Amino acid sequence: MKHDSRIAIVGGGPVGLTTALTLSRRGVPCVVYEGGTTVPKEQRGAAFHPPTLEILRELGLESALMSKGVRIPVWQMRDRIDGVYAEFDLGLLAYVTDFPFRYHLPQHYLSSMLLDALRERPDVELRFGEPVDSVWTDGAAARLTISTSNGSHQVEVPWIVGADGAHSRVRQSAGFAFEGFTWPEKFLVTNVAYPLERFGFTGTAYVSDPDAWAVVLKLYDDARDDLWRIAMPADPDVADETLLAPENLQARLREVLGSDVELPVAYSGTYRVHQRVADTFVKGRVALAGDAAHINNPIGGFGLNGGIHDAFSLGNKLADVWNRLRGHEAIELYSRQRRTVALEVVQKNSIQNKRAMEERDPAIRRSNHATMRGISRDPDKAREFLLESSMISSIRRAEQIT
Repeated sequence: MKHDSRIAIVGGGPVGLTTALTLSRRGVPCVVYEGGTTVPKEQRGAAFHPPTLEILRELGLESALMSKGVRIPVWQMRDRIDGVYAEFDLGLLAYVTDFPFRYHLPQHYLSSMLLDALRERPDVELRFGEPVDSVWTDGAAARLTISTSNGSHQVEVPWIVGADGAHSRVRQSAGFAFEGFTWPEKFLVTNVAYPLERFGFTGTAYVSDPDAWAVVLKLYDDARDDLWRIAMPADPDVADETLLAPENLQARLREVLGSDVELPVAYSGTYRVHQRVADTFVKGRVALAGDAAHINNPIGGFGLNGGIHDAFSLGNKLADVWNRLRGHEAIELYSRQRRTVALEVVQKNSIQNKRAMEERDPAIRRSNHATMRGISRDPDKAREFLLESSMISSIRRAEQIT
């Protein structure tokens, strides 16, 4: 068996790469194992909240990040029939952050920026095309079983970070439980190339309706100036071929957007959505981060952001342990802090957001809308609401746990 004194990170997405950059900037050598051969470009997270932008600035990525992307200072809550009932201006948070806006940039751009930064660091090795089949830990060391074109082999390492996504082999093989549930409907996602500002949309809009709710986001794209993502519910019993037929897509888009314009569709697909959290984020010498540790529906943009927050917290605590500034209790603290946030903030708020958007009782819907309208028109209440929805409060909540 090969012995490697570096920390092993499984997963070459934004969470794994952020962990690697955090460690490297603290002088900790690491190796990243990724089963794929390139950065995937599937439709994933694309909205960055203020505290995430602060982390990426601390990691030296601000200049590269801000050369692309779309700033969204104002976002909307809308009723599909009645239109806008609340708008929130993130400028109210300028007193606590240098980034009082949402920043829309598909996560594969961030992954590419992280890779560029890591390739300049001699203490980081990137091993793409090498999937990890399983891991093991006895509490004093950890071991990976890795597949290559020459067969599988084992490597013993001091620590393993599982950042390998919702279907994490690290989580499964190390014996973590992954508790929660799956939403009954599919999510139907489209990218359309059309300036939806013409319909009154700001760059982020949440459209409430019992059957045809939607999340509408303006995206950055190298090739198009007006690319928008629209996520909608879909019947799980209807075949994807039917849901994605062009005439059916256009009918759904007209229903959600309230327009009779035929929209150019650049992408369409479906996926299932889960709400799950691991029973712990640390077991022996194995730690989980990002989707490997917690997954949720996309309403509110908590998934990608929470994963970056995990990575930065875990990377710094592992660096403290590596540099003998703290003991193993630092990693246990990571688990308690980030798991608490996953449960109290990410799960709670993302579930609440979805249920409010799809509320069927007309009286409850009117009450919800009136409440949010009142909050949006009161600067003090709006400020408190934005601290929560932008995840600034979640960072503060984690810091309260010692």
